[in-house]
Amino acid sequence: MRKKIVAGNWKMNKTQAEALALASEVVNMVNDEVRGNVGVVLCVPALYLPILQKFTNLAPNVALGAQNCHNLAAGAFTGEISAPMLASMDVPYVLVGHSERRQYFHETNAQLAQKIDMALANGIIPIFCCGESLQQRQANDHFDFVTNQITESTFHLSPQDFGKIVFAYEPIWAIGTGLTASSAQAQEMHAVLRQHIAAKYGEDTADNATILYGGSCNEKNAAELFACPDVDGGLIGGASLKSREFANIIKAMVA
Repeated sequence: MRKKIVAGNWKMNKTQAEALALASEVVNMVNDEVRGNVGVVLCVPALYLPILQKFTNLAPNVALGAQNCHNLAAGAFTGEISAPMLASMDVPYVLVGHSERRQYFHETNAQLAQKIDMALANGIIPIFCCGESLQQRQANDHFDFVTNQITESTFHLSPQDFGKIVFAYEPIWAIGTGLTASSAQAQEMHAVLRQHIAAKYGEDTADNATILYGGSCNEKNAAELFACPDVDGGLIGGASLKSREFANIIKAMVA
């Protein structure tokens, strides 16, 4: 059975005091209001990971995630954070391949494959992001582009390791723009990705793969998106910075 997940990506936001307040509010709301089988992941700035663990330890369904890790275990890479470092802090999830990392830091599919390997080797679950630009969608190249991202970054894995990955489809044209893929567009891409996985790893692996939708998902459209048969939750950006809205999105996953 596929795991249902709602993950929040805080990106480069919140002071320490604000982060403490937001995490406390989210954890309390999840504990008080969320009933059902849904996992919540808070992908927060790395320096807040240790101080927020005291909150996530109070909520069995809430876990922390890092927003990035390096593709090597150690070295002269000032400012970077390695998967072994995250593992030593008991961080269970890490985002890999977010479109902003691909765009601003020029991360390639080959580098992301190394990051996935490093995360898995250290017992960390990668949330692998994929998605197309508006130009690629308008050129009708979006299916090939996104399936190629998955092929080049994950299809080298054994079936056992592949089954540990969480996927997040985020159409780049819908991230932070206010635009959102329709439920039909989201379902169509998620179904294509699941079929692509099945062709490589078989129907059982594809059926069990968790594929999240991201891209301006909010409390108004979450229920419709999450009702799609191949959408297993969301990777939430801006709305995850507002505790009430984020909690309502989580509740839409189990409504």
